[in-house]
Amino acid sequence: MQPSTPIVSLQRDTRAWQVQVWISFGLAVFLCATGLGWLPGQALDRAFMVMGYVFCLSAAFVLAKFVRDNQRGALPGAGDTPMWKLVVWGGFFTAMGLTGWGLLRMEISETYKAFLGVSWLFLISSAFTLAKTLRDRHEADIAEARLQGRREARAEAERGE
Repeated sequence: MQPSTPIVSLQRDTRAWQVQVWISFGLAVFLCATGLGWLPGQALDRAFMVMGYVFCLSAAFVLAKFVRDNQRGALPGAGDTPMWKLVVWGGFFTAMGLTGWGLLRMEISETYKAFLGVSWLFLISSAFTLAKTLRDRHEADIAEARLQGRREARAEAERGE
């Protein structure tokens, strides 16, 4: 008599969700690029805002990875150092703060500021969602590969008996 095989269920995002996440991220990038591309004012202000948006986007992905890694409950002695935690959180808040400050101090219409602000927040929000979706897919792929390896090992062991 063979022992019963436990039923394993892998949680995966639907294809529709994945498409929606990528469309949202692409739309956010497009809106930000359009707003920054047509930004009135001095070239230095435009350069500052582009750098700020790129810094925020990068910091959002780093923060998403950091938080997710630390949610896993690292083994004792493993994991991130307190200094790295400071760098990650400090980088994110610095990027957001400097970009917000730059946007507020710019001498452009309030409507244009509102467009840039909303598109910027949409970019950051969609970056976090994209990072989570990509990480979830990666973890499901790893779990599926491990499960397949166990099945193959079990089948090989049964043939060897």
